[in-house]
Amino acid sequence: MASATVTFSPITAFVSAPSSFVSQRRISVRLPEFHGLKSISRSASVVPFSRSMSRDPRLHGRGGCVVCEAQETAVDVVAVKEDEWQSVVLDCELPVLVEFWAPWCGPCRMIHPVVDELSKDYSGKLKCYKVNTDECPNIATQYGIRSIPTVMVFKNGEKKDAVIGAVPKSTLITCVERFL
Repeated sequence: MASATVTFSPITAFVSAPSSFVSQRRISVRLPEFHGLKSISRSASVVPFSRSMSRDPRLHGRGGCVVCEAQETAVDVVAVKEDEWQSVVLDCELPVLVEFWAPWCGPCRMIHPVVDELSKDYSGKLKCYKVNTDECPNIATQYGIRSIPTVMVFKNGEKKDAVIGAVPKSTLITCVERFL
C-alpha cells in the first residue's frame, strides 16, 4: 500500500492520498504558530514544556532539544508597558531610543539585534527600550505608529526623530548621534 504525502504551507498542512487512488482527499490541519527557535539543555527546567513535548519519546535520552521561544530570546532590551511609559521614557535624563514592534513582524526580528547592539554600544549615554504595539496600543496611537518596526528617539520628554523600517545599524547610529 502506498503512503500518503504531506505538504506544508505557512499556516496549514495538506494530506493527500497517492494518485493511484481514484479520488484524492485533502485534509486541512492548522499548524501551530512559529515563534522561532531556542536551543536548551535537557537539564534546563526553567523552560516550560508542554505535555505533548514531555511525552514525545524522541526528546528523551538526548543532551538537549530545540524549542520555539523567539519572543523571549530575540532582544535583551527592556520592554516598556503603558503604565511605565512616563517615568521610564519621557522623564529620562538621557536620550531614549524606543523600538515599536510586534511579535508577528518579520522585519522587527531583523532589527532586534541592531537595537540590542546600540544599547550595549551607547551604555551610559543612551537608554534603549522596546514597545510591543499589540500590548500597548495607546502609546502606538499617541505617537502615530502606522508601520512597524518604527524606531523613535526621545530627548527631554519630546519625540525628536523617527526611523521606519528595518534599517541598517549605520542609519540608526546617524540618528542617535545627533541627540547625544
